Amino acid sequence: MKFLLEVDMGDSGFDGEAAKELGRILRYWAGGLQHYDLQPGDSAVVVDSAYREVGKWSVVGPSATEG
Repeated sequence: MKFLLEVDMGDSGFDGEAAKELGRILRYWAGGLQHYDLQPGDSAVVVDSAYREVGKWSVVGPSATEG
């Protein structure tokens, strides 16, 4: 299976604050990780610091490399 994280940083890369915003998104997601089984089909939206939906994460499977 694969874990996919997709974040749309917009045309301006979060107004030049991409590292800061992506770091916050990753910390927020990692903090909530324990609430998911992380099985194929699990997913959730990803929001920025203004709570705007900017992407999603999902678990898909099986991976293309699995027999």
